[in-house]
Formats: sequence, C-alpha cells, structure tokens
Amino acid sequence: MTILIVDDDESILTALRVLLKSEGMSCIACRSPAEAVAAARREACQLALVDLNYVEDTTSGKEGLALIAALREAAEDMPVIAMTGWGTIGIAVEAMQRGAVDFVEKPWENNRLLSTLRTQLALRAAQGRERKLTAENALLRQQRSGGKLLSRSVEMDQLLSMARRVAQSAMPILITGENGTGKSLLASYIHQHSSRAAAPFISVNMGAISESTFESEMFGHTKGAYTDAKTERVGRVELADQGTLFLDEIANLPLTQQAKILRLLEERSYEKLGSSFTKHASVRFISATNANLDSLVAERNFRQDLLYRLNGVTLNMPALRQRREDILLLAEGFLARACQHYNSPARTFSAGARAALENYAWPGNIRELQHVVERSVLLAQQTQIGEQDLQLIARAVPGASADEFDGMTLQHAEVALIRRSLARHDGNAAIAAKELGISRSALYRRLGKREPA
Repeated sequence: MTILIVDDDESILTALRVLLKSEGMSCIACRSPAEAVAAARREACQLALVDLNYVEDTTSGKEGLALIAALREAAEDMPVIAMTGWGTIGIAVEAMQRGAVDFVEKPWENNRLLSTLRTQLALRAAQGRERKLTAENALLRQQRSGGKLLSRSVEMDQLLSMARRVAQSAMPILITGENGTGKSLLASYIHQHSSRAAAPFISVNMGAISESTFESEMFGHTKGAYTDAKTERVGRVELADQGTLFLDEIANLPLTQQAKILRLLEERSYEKLGSSFTKHASVRFISATNANLDSLVAERNFRQDLLYRLNGVTLNMPALRQRREDILLLAEGFLARACQHYNSPARTFSAGARAALENYAWPGNIRELQHVVERSVLLAQQTQIGEQDLQLIARAVPGASADEFDGMTLQHAEVALIRRSLARHDGNAAIAAKELGISRSALYRRLGKREPA
C-alpha cells in the first residue's frame, strides 16, 4: 500500500512517514507539485495526501488546487485528500470540485486521519473490483456462449482423461486441431477442472486484434495514453488475473507482437499502455491453433522460443471423422437446443437422417454439424427430421475417398461403409447386407448391435 504525500515542510513529511509506517503503509514524499505529478505518473500509488499551499503564498491554496487537478489527470483512479492549515469552507468546497475526495485540517488528529485514509483506500479497492467486473462481463457478453463437451468415443475419453491430469498443473497448454473441432471448449474444460475454476476464463482471438490496438486490448491503457484514450481501460491479462487466459488462433499473432507475449509467459509481467509501472499477472496460459507451428517456425513466421513456452503440454483435438461414435450424440444435443430456440415441431432424426449424419465426412467438423442441424430444424415440417432436410447429398464425399477414411481404423471404416449402404436403402438391413456381400447377422455384429428377432 503506497501513499503519495506532498508538503513543502520537511517536518510534516517526516511526521506522516512515521505515522503511515506504523500502520504498515509505505509512502513517497514530495516537496513540490511538479515533483508530485512526476511521481504519480511514474509510481503506482493508491492514494495521495497533499498540502494546498506552497511557494506563491500560504493562504490561497491555488497551487494545491491546481495540483489536485493535475494529479487526477496523471492518475485518474487515485483518490486525493487535501490538507491545509488554513482551512475554510470555500477552499474545502473548491478542493472537492477539483477532484479531492476529502479534506483534512492541520494539525490533524492521528486516528481521524488514519480512519479517513482507510476509508478512501477501501472505496478505491471496491471501485477497482467493480470496474474489473464490469469490463469482464462486457467481454464475456461479446464472446460466444460455450457448450458442453459431449463424448462417448475412445479417442475423446483418452483426450479428456489427459486434459484432467494436466489441468491441475500450471504448465502452459497448446491445443491443436482442425477448424471447428471444439478447441475452445477443451480449453474451457481444462479451466473448469483446474484449481483456478472459480476465477475468470478469458478468451482472446489473437487473429482478431489489430496491431495498432494490441497492447491496449491485451494489457490495457491509462487515461491519455493516446488521443482517443478518454478513460482507463482494463486489459485482457488483468481480467484473467488468478484465472486462465486462452489465446485462440495463436498462429495469427504478428511477429511484432510475439515478443510481448513471450515476455508475459516468461516473466508474468507487463505494463499498461501509457504507464511505466510494471504489473504482475498470475494467470494460466492455454493457446490453440489449427496451423502447423513447426512449419511456421521454419518459415520464420513464428518465434521458436515462443513455441517452446506455449507447448508445455500439447493436446490434439481429433477431427469429427475420427470420433464417429460422437456424431449422433452431438447432433441430438444440437437438435434439442435448436428445437427449443426456434420452437420447431422437429424432435428426432429419421433412420435415414441418422445414417446420413454418420456417413458424412464433416470437413467442417463440429461447427458444420451444428450449422447443418440448426438449418434442418428450420426446414423440417414434421416431428422427424428426414435425410432431405439435412441437405448433405451435395456435400457428401462420394465413394470411399482417402480423405473420408484418413485416420480411421479398419473397424471404423467397415462401420462407415455399412452405414452408407443402409442410408442408400433407407435402413433396409437385408438389402444393405446383400450389397456388401455379408450376412445380415454380420452386418449387425459389425455395427455392435443385436440383430432384431
């Protein structure tokens, strides 16, 4: 807790130093208004206690009133308490008009002065928390609403098990995977299973921040830091204090800004734009990308030292085609939400629609699946969504293309072929089995289902 004290009388400064030190407060002592304004710009003081009279005269308080206004300009959120031995109602009123929060007459009474200081420090702390909460809520409203990680596939079970293990550490995590696979949901999942779960989870799309506003967005700025900086701004790093900072699309971070993120990762420190005061960040870093960072490093488009800091642990989010057991589970979840949102009569998928969903290659992954389901809900006229409502035929991958089966096991490929055949024959297992050259029992066995009696 640092108090800025300003008085041209050295004995007054000494008495205040002793009093404040006895209460566990440190202080910065200045003997002139110019020295005080410079200190306020240079140091992070929580409160200022200033005399009103200096060189020009000892009664008017003009220099002190000008000093109050200058201090409010230099450090907007720092409360200023005026102090003078020539106190009048007029000067007290004008001091408050200039921005002072209270007024103390000399000689002061120690307990009353300390009580005044504590009250203003408590109010400042409360206002700071309110500003931070307001900024955090505004940011969260801008971010898309997250969903739950739904899964029953072996691939996702293994990934989530590893995610829960690393969540308890402070090690940075890099999440890789194609667009639309749910990397941001995995980042949120890790935060929820960490010791920081009760603190904020702040997500930043690094590709959406322009170079000109990068420092202001990430680290915040002080009032007057640049032409349009009318008020102080809380940055994303400060919002994430004690919580998790998720750096999405990290590969889109310009080289010119990578050094600043590297310093943040290495030293956990930063400065607000327009301030020389160093702040410290207690945050957990998670980043995500769909790019090959090793290739970007080789092309000199990404710093190797930054990559080493980011990938303490690397988790790869599988593509939807690699976790086909989850397709219907996810689709049904999207269907339930979409039906409620659009007040649609559709409640289930037909057998043909289910087969079409499972057979499609999903190049856009979960994001595409959500879009397809929401569109089908709007198009459906019945309580069941049919295959035609999905409109997947034009985008279905014909034949057994290499892309569709890339990364699939032989068992999964067999299941995909069976489901494709079932879709073509409207769920008729006998015809599908005949087309595939296997018995109906073998077809059901490969699907992991019991053959109907």
